[in-house]
Amino acid sequence: MIRKTIMMILLFASVTVFAEEKKIEFEQYKLDNGLNVILHQDNSTPIVAVTIMYHVGSKNEDPKRTGFAHFFEHLMFEGSKNIDRGGYDKIVQKAGGTLNANTSFDRTFYYQILPANQLELGLWLESERLLHLKIDSIGVETQRKVVKEEKKQRLDNQPYGSLLEKTFANAYKVHPYRWTPIGSAQYIDDATLDEFLEFYKTYYVPNNATLSIAGDIDIDDAKDLIEKYFSDIPSGQRKMLRPEIVEPPMEKEVKEIVYDNVQLPLIVNAYHIPAQGTDDYYALSMLTTLLSGGKSSRLYKELVDNKQVALQAGSIPFALEDPGLFITFAIPNIGIEPDSLQNEIGSEIAAVKKDLITEREFEKLQNQIEADFVTQNSTVEGIAESLANYFVYFGNADLINTEIERYLKVTREDLKRVANQYLDENRRVVLLYMPKSAENN
Repeated sequence: MIRKTIMMILLFASVTVFAEEKKIEFEQYKLDNGLNVILHQDNSTPIVAVTIMYHVGSKNEDPKRTGFAHFFEHLMFEGSKNIDRGGYDKIVQKAGGTLNANTSFDRTFYYQILPANQLELGLWLESERLLHLKIDSIGVETQRKVVKEEKKQRLDNQPYGSLLEKTFANAYKVHPYRWTPIGSAQYIDDATLDEFLEFYKTYYVPNNATLSIAGDIDIDDAKDLIEKYFSDIPSGQRKMLRPEIVEPPMEKEVKEIVYDNVQLPLIVNAYHIPAQGTDDYYALSMLTTLLSGGKSSRLYKELVDNKQVALQAGSIPFALEDPGLFITFAIPNIGIEPDSLQNEIGSEIAAVKKDLITEREFEKLQNQIEADFVTQNSTVEGIAESLANYFVYFGNADLINTEIERYLKVTREDLKRVANQYLDENRRVVLLYMPKSAENN
């Protein structure tokens, strides 16, 4: 349960992209207003995923107005000129569908899962967000409260809830990844209605959006409906903030002890890694699967099962548009000192640095990676999101069919090399969570 909570906190702003081995056919084009459209037809089940991805996340925000992208994730459900306040949910649910959204450091993603005969409804709803979103004082004040309550419930009142915020704040000093998508409640409170309107008119425009539809559709019919609902929406004309700041290398280890309302200590190590899509990123992604991909992984098997020095242990790479982080975490078993557990974690990482993994372990790792691809794109929603991600981040939606090859090019030697190159204990962030009762001991 604790491990699940930590993973949820870490994944709160993270998006990992996988692809499926089976070739996924799709058609892609662009409207005159700049809207990117990707269509995948799968008539095996009478459902359709209508999704739209805006290339705006927390890294596009003003440092004095953090949390805007996440705020708009909520505000975009507030209603429109033709939809009553709070009506989005009711309309979709009445049609037999579901909807939701999420925000990361790099983009915001909205999706609806609908019966196939409700495709037009889904397109109309998304077009209303682009053309007629209701941004007024009532909606803004309502969502200010909602966002603050979400932060309180999902992070502030959770054990280790500040983990992500403190990790990124310590790891980044100049890059906008130094704040997390949840943002600052203070800045959301201070922001004016005009500032929200300006952010909306800058980023929530066709030329900053990718409409990705997958499921039981007819391609030609879908094109006609998209033309009907989206072609007349004007392009955005405001300049979008695309940060080009490069975070300088860490020169030494940064350590912070956090006394929190927790019962058990927690050790977090964070290392800088290259941006997603780079060769070394794929090796590091496979390395984290080796270390923590299931109960037979190295960290879990050695620290939890064999040596019993940890109750939980794992790792996760933050796949980000700019260079991200490779994070490991562990909770010491009863009677085990955090420093002792930290040494054990270091021993497992040192083993990967010193010796090549066996051929058998490597084959198992490759099989696990391939299985993850199949699982990720086993739904129309997963396919629609992956197509959008690949286009937004890499300009190539067909990576949904070919990215697996980049993983399979990784060698055992690559795993050893990236472990030595990036998992440097002299250039990392270390967080140690301790119970408040230990603060004065």
